Amino acid sequence: QVQLVESGGGLVQAGGSLRLSCAASGRTFSTYSMGWFRQAPGKEREFVAAISWSGGGIYYADSVKGRFTISRDNAKSTAYLQMNSAKPEDTAVYYCAAKSPRVVTGPRSGYEYWGQGTQVTVSS
Repeated sequence: QVQLVESGGGLVQAGGSLRLSCAASGRTFSTYSMGWFRQAPGKEREFVAAISWSGGGIYYADSVKGRFTISRDNAKSTAYLQMNSAKPEDTAVYYCAAKSPRVVTGPRSGYEYWGQGTQVTVSS
């Protein structure tokens, strides 16, 4: 079982930056792929970014490519999402998610564990 806790959300002006963190419990964090998703009011949850267990595989949604950076520190059992050049359309609840090596799916699906979410609001 993996428990995930997001932090770092808040209010930022357009063009500003935020760094989200996702702290994981358990000793197996280093073997899990991690993803970030978001859900805006009235919209479905959407994929934002993902990183493989080693950090060697990194994937982004087209809408955030070049502005957001996903990373992980396995020694700290923490994943990060650096958000730069924020836009009002980035406003959403952001969730981190984890999946074990036994789940053989693409980076956008198959996640087994989810955090409770952190609100990000980008003002224009």
